[in-house]
Amino acid sequence: MTEASVAAWGAIPSDAVRIVPLGGLGEIGLNMMAVEYRGELLVIDCGLMFPEPHMPGIDLVIPDISCLEGCSDRIRGLVLTHGHEDHIGAVPFLLKKLGFPSVYGSPLTLGLLRHRLAEHELLHRAELVEVAPRQALDLGPFHVELFRVAHSIVDGLGVAIRTESGWVVHTGDFKLDQTPVDDQPTDLVRLAAYGEEGVLLLLSDSTNVEKKGFTLSEREVGTAFAEIMPQARGKVVVATFSSNIHRIQQVVQAAADCGRKVVITGRSMEANTRIARELGYLNIPDDVLIDVREARNLPRHRVAMLTTGSQGEAQSSLVRMAMDEFKPLPLEQGDTVILSSKFIPGNEKAINRLINHLYRRGAEVFYETTSEVHVSGHASQEELKMVLSLVRPDYFVPIHGEYRHLIKHAELAYAMGLARERVTVLENGCPLVVSSAGLVREPRLETGRILVDGRGVGDVGHMELRDRRHVANHGLVVVLLTVGASDGRILYGPELLTRGFVAEEETDLLDAARQKLCEALADIAPETVGEQETLEVEVRKSLRRFFNRTVERRPLILPIILEQ
Repeated sequence: MTEASVAAWGAIPSDAVRIVPLGGLGEIGLNMMAVEYRGELLVIDCGLMFPEPHMPGIDLVIPDISCLEGCSDRIRGLVLTHGHEDHIGAVPFLLKKLGFPSVYGSPLTLGLLRHRLAEHELLHRAELVEVAPRQALDLGPFHVELFRVAHSIVDGLGVAIRTESGWVVHTGDFKLDQTPVDDQPTDLVRLAAYGEEGVLLLLSDSTNVEKKGFTLSEREVGTAFAEIMPQARGKVVVATFSSNIHRIQQVVQAAADCGRKVVITGRSMEANTRIARELGYLNIPDDVLIDVREARNLPRHRVAMLTTGSQGEAQSSLVRMAMDEFKPLPLEQGDTVILSSKFIPGNEKAINRLINHLYRRGAEVFYETTSEVHVSGHASQEELKMVLSLVRPDYFVPIHGEYRHLIKHAELAYAMGLARERVTVLENGCPLVVSSAGLVREPRLETGRILVDGRGVGDVGHMELRDRRHVANHGLVVVLLTVGASDGRILYGPELLTRGFVAEEETDLLDAARQKLCEALADIAPETVGEQETLEVEVRKSLRRFFNRTVERRPLILPIILEQ
């Protein structure tokens, strides 16, 4: 067992529960939490997040699980609340690291996970166990019950754990949609039953706490589709998240109702619709689906397209359409584009740029701020209040959201009558021990984010990101220099090569920099010229000073010194 895991899992009373958030508190994404009871561990969710703007070159971000290393034999299972990437996307990396076998989730969640594991060649490493709402699981000391929650993906579940001191209820992501597309609303009856039996701790989704009132039903989006599609003169292109099976179903239904055939493009959209159809969650008649070649032979008013790219992703089909680079089925004057998704913070510029280009192609564009083509999958204030009033927890911890969301959810709990000493706001890596005796916060653990770049996991850290940002902002100057191995005499150079700093035509500046560097090297004591580290320091110092003084720029200086 590692030093981190020893520090994390010290002894606690037999009636107490320790929760350790490893991701998803103080941020959107990376949702993961470990729960300890009577010496055993249960993990809830294991998600990723996509890179933020200050992470150039990074593909994915996953939680740091070093505090779980050495604890594999104590982990009784991984329970997944639903199939969004921010809840299941890091499971392949967790399995590689810890290798525990049992993963529990609803059929669609495991269907999506199975696809991810197959991509990583890890299907043989885990036993995937399908569970259903109101099903009970006995996993060591954990008596776990799962309950239905409505969300923006099919088959969402909450998790309830029975302890000696009362239930621990984890809502997962949810909203109280009373008219969901699949007629499976959040199980308020079961939540109320937990409240009657006694809830020790409630952990509740905070993502939409800033929104007053109730979140609109998913059916409102279907109504919008049904109004827009019959009036569209050309083809209709709908971009949404590929995991939103309800949204996809409503697009297909609206298209079929007005005589349109449906084309599906985008790798994740094709994969997720295939999985959902195979599992019976998506009803698309075969005669409604067509491929791109068939679509080219139909009148434009008979075609609808489902695709990804609603966030302005550079290589998506929708962006290529907007740039007139999607040759299979180009966008034409009079076509209609519906961006049926939220503007995720950080993506606003890319989305606005996409919308502008779509208008340049002559398309009519519908999006979140102009029409009801998207509703949230998260509970707003009145729904959060209702859950608090039904569950009536002894203690409350807001989860899933940025820090301001957690604070505002705590304030909502105070307004509902919970005493301040019974509510606490946690961040990632902050263990909390909960029992009938109260809340005990423990010292913060070493947690954080692991960056994934290609096949490299964790080999890019803060220093590498800093250098990448430096190059992106200021450019690069490479200095080539050859010195004699015996006497340290300069045999070649210095030669200066640049990328992203100045144009190749700026020879006067580079010549002046080379001259200044030669003068600096000439002043170095002869006995230290052959010391490579000394030369590198002098090269960097001289050029930084020169470029800062002459052009007020700070390129990354990379000396390459060879001995001969």
